[in-house]
Amino acid sequence: MTAPDGPALAPTGPLDPGLFALLTRGHLALVGDPLVPAGADARWLYEDAPFGLLAHAAEEDPRFVYANRHAQDRFASTWDGLVGTRSRLAAEPDAQEDRDRLLAAVARDGVFRGYRGRRIGRTGHRFWIEDVTMWNLVDGDGATVGQAARFAG
Repeated sequence: MTAPDGPALAPTGPLDPGLFALLTRGHLALVGDPLVPAGADARWLYEDAPFGLLAHAAEEDPRFVYANRHAQDRFASTWDGLVGTRSRLAAEPDAQEDRDRLLAAVARDGVFRGYRGRRIGRTGHRFWIEDVTMWNLVDGDGATVGQAARFAG
């Protein structure tokens, strides 16, 4: 998960067990319920989850480090098309202030529930993400290394 000279959270692949643990542990701790059903693994989260899941690194201009298939479908993209992309590019310029307020609230409070925002896919199509829960990703040393967002439909 760590690049020697890069961000504390770097893209590793959709089935990385360390990233899976970071996502699920943080969701349980900060949101208060499990992200995945009992017995589900990284493959389920990536391939079969009925919700979108994105994560970006804690950087000044964060890049996506995770996008499950549901999120890829909504953004009309692929793993390689989303992961590594600046997360701000998923929101139109006129939606940046709203996005920035969400990120600031999560940074301050650890979690935010109930967000709704307009996003833009790789093909230029606009869509809404609804019922978004976003939380900080915290490593074993207690450092915030990124943020993750789960969204409905």
